[in-house]
Amino acid sequence: MEDTLKRLLTVETEAEQLVNKANSKRETIIQQALEEAHQMEVQFKTKLPDFHAGWLKKAQIRANQTVAELQKRYEEKQEKLRNLADENQAKALQSALQRLMQVGQ
Repeated sequence: MEDTLKRLLTVETEAEQLVNKANSKRETIIQQALEEAHQMEVQFKTKLPDFHAGWLKKAQIRANQTVAELQKRYEEKQEKLRNLADENQAKALQSALQRLMQVGQ
């Protein structure tokens, strides 16, 4: 019976040591994970201005393209209006001449 008790005490001691090792390892893993997370956060924060600059550059490119497209449309409309005005001016002059000729008759 004494041998059984000694074995039980030995096994219990070994079990406690295993639990303590496991707890210690768990804490180590948690600390490593926290440190890695912190390092990743720091890396992200240092890269954030680069990301922001990239987004701004893309936005600027898109804005320039949009402005160029709008400018092209504006110029096309302006040309159409100028042509229409020239046509109408010629018609108006012709109509005015006809009316002046009719008044003189």
